[in-house]
Amino acid sequence: MPEVTMENTMVVPSAPPEETRAERLRNFWSDYCQSWVAVLALAVIAVLLFVSFGASLVSPQDPYDMAALDWLDAFLRPGTEGSGGYVHILGTDNAGRDMLSAIFYGLRTSLMIGLSAGALALLVGISVGLTAAYFGGRVEGLLMRIVDLQLSMPAILLALVLVAMLGQGISQIILALVVAQYAYFARTTHGAAKVERGKDYIEAARSTPLPTRRVLFRHLLPNVLPPLIVVATVQVASAIALEATLSFLGVGLPLTEPSLGSLISNGFKYIHSDRYWLSIYPGLALMVTVVAINLVGDQVRTVLDPRNSR
Repeated sequence: MPEVTMENTMVVPSAPPEETRAERLRNFWSDYCQSWVAVLALAVIAVLLFVSFGASLVSPQDPYDMAALDWLDAFLRPGTEGSGGYVHILGTDNAGRDMLSAIFYGLRTSLMIGLSAGALALLVGISVGLTAAYFGGRVEGLLMRIVDLQLSMPAILLALVLVAMLGQGISQIILALVVAQYAYFARTTHGAAKVERGKDYIEAARSTPLPTRRVLFRHLLPNVLPPLIVVATVQVASAIALEATLSFLGVGLPLTEPSLGSLISNGFKYIHSDRYWLSIYPGLALMVTVVAINLVGDQVRTVLDPRNSR
């Protein structure tokens, strides 16, 4: 029997251990924190979420409780003490509502509409895009022609027409925004799923008796999610801006419903007077919200870009 030595023994290198989910999250957070601007934007979003959804806790008054309003407090300048015994930091509007409280409540409505419309548009877009890429043929041709036709139309124009048909209200605006925005998710999903569709693991899954929905949502969907996360952040910011635009044009939420758009619309009537705070402060809140969400989405796109991999 030949003697086994180190010279004639071949060492087979072991495969590197697969990165765990916790390690992936740590690496993602480490890469995300490389930009202090993105970290600041994320902190701003956290503060906005707290003051909006906790508006009843941090607001000095409920600006939409008619019993709590005093008409003598109308048009108080920022920093003026009102009849309620507290200082109106951002002033009051024509109904005596504290502008800081109105912005907090309006921000809650705007964020709720943006997040709800973005989530529903994501679900619809994923379903359309995955179905088109998986089945191909006439199904793909029909679905993607509809998507292409919708993408050729401005989102604001489509949303304006839908809201005019459906009427005013939060649910109507969310439905209109979903119809106006799902095509962006469908196009992105279709492009990514089309690449994954021809790979061996999908062909192997299709050859098994697994149901189609399991192949779509268990095997195909996880591999097309990274670009969708980026699109989702952009579309949430776009939905917030679209809702504000619709409310400003008078076809969105009425003045009795708190939203940043309705506050800006209410203050626009006094834009040429010295009551600048009625529209300037809600406009700044809208701008900060949209810019912060876009900055977070931009950094997420940079981290998830394969060309910037660790």
